[in-house]
Amino acid sequence: MAASLVEIGIALAAVALAGLAANRVGLSVIPAYIVAGILVGPEWPTEVLGVSLQLVAYGEFVEVAAELGIVFLLFFLGLEFSVGQLLADRKRITTAGSVDFLLNFGAGVGLGVLFGRTPLETLLIAGVVYISSSAVVTKSIIDRGWVANPEAEPILGTLVFEDIVIAVYLALVAALLTGAGDLTGAATDVVRAFAFLGAVAAVAWYGTDYVERAFDLPNDELFLLHVLGATTLVAGAALATGVSEAVAAFFVGTAFSQTPHTERIEDVVAPVRDLFAAVFFFAIGLTTDVTVLAGVAALLAVAVVLTTGTKLVSGTIGGRVYDLSPTRSLRTGIGLVPRAEFSLVIATLAAGAGGSLADVVPAFTVGYVLAMSVLGTVMIQHADRLTDSLAPLVGDVTGE
Repeated sequence: MAASLVEIGIALAAVALAGLAANRVGLSVIPAYIVAGILVGPEWPTEVLGVSLQLVAYGEFVEVAAELGIVFLLFFLGLEFSVGQLLADRKRITTAGSVDFLLNFGAGVGLGVLFGRTPLETLLIAGVVYISSSAVVTKSIIDRGWVANPEAEPILGTLVFEDIVIAVYLALVAALLTGAGDLTGAATDVVRAFAFLGAVAAVAWYGTDYVERAFDLPNDELFLLHVLGATTLVAGAALATGVSEAVAAFFVGTAFSQTPHTERIEDVVAPVRDLFAAVFFFAIGLTTDVTVLAGVAALLAVAVVLTTGTKLVSGTIGGRVYDLSPTRSLRTGIGLVPRAEFSLVIATLAAGAGGSLADVVPAFTVGYVLAMSVLGTVMIQHADRLTDSLAPLVGDVTGE
């Protein structure tokens, strides 16, 4: 027990120091948290000058806290939107999301074919490079103040579309990796997942008055406990049903978005969100083994360059679908570059399958997530410089 408490203390101290260092040099805290996890985690480097650096293991506490980081980041994003707004934008969401899927999943298929991977390896690589990180993107656009900007709409719409697609994808891939090929069972899982998600969305749409009354509590302590409890319970139930806990948490946030409680949530719950979000990014570092990257270096290098470009293009097209200016459209593309949590889920499935899948896909995913989470956050941080350089090109292409 004491050892576990020491590990938690080391983890929180490492996150705090990494965040302080990032702020001192004017960088995003997200890459700093990831690097902190690498330095004190169980993977290489393991020691410096004879002093062990294997200080924190990826245990149950870190895993659950990281999960809560995703949940509360998406809950807060949901506060900025309503179900009605999403339904009104369904055509634009579908159009932008389809372009995003075709370009980025297609790029993953192309990578697999180019490097001679098997069909199943290619399918997994395509999933890894396709889906943006809801957690990293949300944290970044909140930190940058983009959440109230026009580009937040296509970014959010694309993330929602991706999460729905990935729910179907994961069900099908899980069935294929078991060797049973039980696509009927996978289809049942998908239907059950969407039924649950529909129920959550219906509550968010029709239950605003109830939510307003139920959370009209006399003090901040009770209010905090009720919000945390309700959000975590719905997210956990979603995960057990096969739905993305992030999407479920997002819809819980939309249920609060039309109530007077939003400002109180910002004041009372935001520090909890920031704590768990920091643990999530730290956990990525804990699970990163940089020594496995040499065997997939060529695939990794090509993937980073190619899929950064495809996200920029698909996101920019998505912004234009929403009638945004060239600058805002480019910001949409930049905002979708980071990848992380869902890619790691795919790698976990591959590792459990054994064989060549376990040799190639996890190693590739580790390097890819590390590169894209760092590159993506840096690009968002310096988006003004990038858009100043590239917006005229977009204007020429689109006729502006």
